[in-house]
Amino acid sequence: MDEENGMKSEHLRYQLLAAQLEMAKSENRAVVLLISGQTASYMHPLLNMLNHWLENRRTEVHALEYSSEEAKRPLLWRYWRRIPARGTIGVFVHGWYGDALFARAERRIGAGAFDDRLAMIRDFEAELAAENVALVKIWLDIDRQTQGQRLAAMQKDPNRAWQLEPSDWQRHLQHPLIAALGKPLRQATGTDDAPWHCITGDDPQDLIHQLATQLLDTATQPSVDPEAPRASCKLAPDAGDAPSVRASHPERDATDRPDKAEYKRRLVEQQARLSRNSREAARRGIPVVLVFEGHDAAGKGGSIHRVTSALDARRYRVHSIAAPSDEELSHPWMWRFWRRLPMDGRFAIFDRSWYGRVLVERVEGLAAPAQWRRAYGEIRHVEQRLLEHGAVLGKFFLSISKDEQLKRFQARANTPHKQHKLTEEDWRNRARWDDYEKAIDDMFAQTHRPHAPWSLIACDDKRKARLEVIERLNALLEHRLASEP
Repeated sequence: MDEENGMKSEHLRYQLLAAQLEMAKSENRAVVLLISGQTASYMHPLLNMLNHWLENRRTEVHALEYSSEEAKRPLLWRYWRRIPARGTIGVFVHGWYGDALFARAERRIGAGAFDDRLAMIRDFEAELAAENVALVKIWLDIDRQTQGQRLAAMQKDPNRAWQLEPSDWQRHLQHPLIAALGKPLRQATGTDDAPWHCITGDDPQDLIHQLATQLLDTATQPSVDPEAPRASCKLAPDAGDAPSVRASHPERDATDRPDKAEYKRRLVEQQARLSRNSREAARRGIPVVLVFEGHDAAGKGGSIHRVTSALDARRYRVHSIAAPSDEELSHPWMWRFWRRLPMDGRFAIFDRSWYGRVLVERVEGLAAPAQWRRAYGEIRHVEQRLLEHGAVLGKFFLSISKDEQLKRFQARANTPHKQHKLTEEDWRNRARWDDYEKAIDDMFAQTHRPHAPWSLIACDDKRKARLEVIERLNALLEHRLASEP
């Protein structure tokens, strides 16, 4: 029988390794294996065996404890930045479920917050699944009596006692509570794309067979078509108070345009005000995320420069978002933005952002309709995560008239030190002006929300526009600073 089991293990091992190597070759999907459950359920021996079965160069195991850096970021930041690239496997010990489960078991969060965490996890996993990240979720179960016996045996064995942590006995005392919380957790987060698999047993060899079989089934399934329609492609009701570049055309408003002297005076005042507000935000540990989108030549760079001139260079970073790199293309599309989110007390300024998917990628056909329609919800999710973490979120769309854009294009073409700013892409985008304005208004309708509103800035007059950006940013910061001691 032992020989038969050994042959079975070897066969399964080679099947799993072959599937992993084929996945690495095709690079058409990534796999996330998440293992959670009760303590003393042979989790660590199981992980060790699995690590020997798999190709280590294409596998990463994450057993995370919060670092000081991670504690100063939104909850999912530390997981997003570790999502495996296509062709690789990421193994997470407890992962995002452990964060929610143990926080609830230790009463660090209430029942309502626990439910909110599970809803957040469903959104997160739906985004991963839509981007061809296959999820294998394993719950290791064990009864309390057996758990106590295994912990006691480990404690008596000098060769294994070092493996015990004080938290293991705490988890033993919490066994009934973890079992009670684990059931609704699995019910709330088990989906067609990410089902739970409960496994139990007294033999680690039997457990590795169960786990490897689930992993093999997932690794050999056909890849998801990211361009296929999904339930998450359904649009939300439009925001009734959303701005509109087509309906209002505020860029044509010629009133209240400051002269040069007034502009300089007001700019100095607003930058001094911003400097004070930013220092206070840093003192309180409030992160600030600023998103700048707009028509080509509307003045995003100039407005960002006037903002950063008032900030401490050690506490901000400007992210100029261009076409994704090969590394970024091998991950879900939101990965490159999540990894750029700021620490508490810092500014992250995006010169173009995640909104590119519903603007340039939509209009230029770089994203299929299912992808950009799905992106509206995914954008609302990341912005909700930022706000839940306590960030200040400023979204600025800089708009100019078509005539003014042409003047600026011609000025760039005729000015040697500005010619590099004008590209063939700018002229191509201009030729699709109406398509872009339709996409912009749809973006406003889907993502303008009470706690994450858009500021539509008229930019035909650069001075007026730059002042309005800083004034609105100051208003956002001061509203937040006034809302808490």
